[in-house]
Amino acid sequence: MLKTRIRPWMVAAALCLLYVGLVLARNGGDPLALVTLGTHFSERDPAGTEGYDGQFVYYIARDPGTAAQYIDVSAYRFQRILLPMLGRALALGQTPLIPWALLIVNLVALAAGTALLEHLLVQQRVSRWYALTYGLTIGTFGAVRLSLPEPLAYALVLGGIALAQRERWLWSAVLFALAALARETTLLFPFGYGLYLLSRKQLKTALIFGAVTLIPFAVWQIVLYQHFGMLGINSGGAMATPFEIIPFAGVARIIFETPPAARAALLLIFSAFLVPFVIVPTLWALWRCWHAWPNWSAYTFLLFTNAAIMPFVPFSTYREPLGILRFIVGLQIAVILYAADQRRFRALRNSTIWLVTLLFAFTLI
Repeated sequence: MLKTRIRPWMVAAALCLLYVGLVLARNGGDPLALVTLGTHFSERDPAGTEGYDGQFVYYIARDPGTAAQYIDVSAYRFQRILLPMLGRALALGQTPLIPWALLIVNLVALAAGTALLEHLLVQQRVSRWYALTYGLTIGTFGAVRLSLPEPLAYALVLGGIALAQRERWLWSAVLFALAALARETTLLFPFGYGLYLLSRKQLKTALIFGAVTLIPFAVWQIVLYQHFGMLGINSGGAMATPFEIIPFAGVARIIFETPPAARAALLLIFSAFLVPFVIVPTLWALWRCWHAWPNWSAYTFLLFTNAAIMPFVPFSTYREPLGILRFIVGLQIAVILYAADQRRFRALRNSTIWLVTLLFAFTLI
C-alpha cells in the first residue's frame, strides 16, 4: 500500500482552501467576496465603503481598458500587472470567472512557494516544516483570500532563489523579472544577488543578471508613464505617505500623531504587534549582517537588502497592520533562509512567531 507523505505545502494549500471555503460560505457563495469590492470605487460613491486592494487586481483583470476609472492611483496598481493578466487569461476573459481564476493562481502559487522553500531548507539540512512560517502567515495565506499579488510574487522569488543557488543566473533573473511585475518590492532579492555577484567580482554575470531582471520592469514603467503621466514606482495608493528619511520615523509617527487620550492603548497594541513581528526581526537581521561582515554569503546579502529597507518604510504602511505584514514577507523568507544557512536554530525556532499572524485571518472571514 502506498503511503502519502504529508508535506508542508500540502498543509498550507489544504488549510487555505478550507479557509476560502468558509469565507465563501459566509458570503453566500459569492466569489466577489474574495476581491473585497468597495462601493467607493466600484460605484464611484465618495461616501461609500473602501474595500481592499484585491479589488484593483479584479478591475484590471476584468477590463484593462476601463479599469483606471475604478482605481485610486492607476500607475501604481497597473504596475503589479502579472496577477491580473494571469487571472484574465485563465478566465478566458469571462468576467464571472475572474475571481475564481485569481483564487486558483494564488492557491497554486502558495503551494509552489511553500514547496520551494521546503526544498531550500532541505538543502541546508534543516526541517522542511519551517516552510510553514512562510505558507501559514497572513502575508501569503491571507493574500490568497484577498486576491493580492504576494503569493504569486514570492513564489517566483523562491523559484529565482532556487535557481540562483545552482548558479543558473539567467533563468533566475527571468523569474525575478516576472516577480517584479507581480510586486515591485521583490526587486530587493535580485538587488541582493547583484551585490553578491559584484562582491565575487563576477561583473559580467552581474550585468547580464541585472539587465534581464530590470529591463522588463523599466520598459513597463515607461509604458505606465506614457499612459498615465506618472511612473508606477510609489509608496502606495491613495493616502500613501513617502518613504521616510529618518530610520523608523514611520513607527514614531504612529505614536506621536495619535491623540494623547488614545496613546496608551496604541502603545500596548504597538508592543504586541509591531515589536515581535517587525521591529525585533529587522534589528536582529541588521545586527547579524553587521556581525558577519565582510564574510557574507548570498543569503546574508538577501537578509541585508530586505532588512535595510525596513527602517525607512512609510508611515502609511506601518500604520496599517495588514499592509506591514504583507510588506515583511520578503524579510520572513530572508530570515528563514539565512538562519538555516548559518545553522542559527534558535532564530529558526523564533521565526515561527510569524505563524501567530495567521490569527488576523479570522478578521477577514
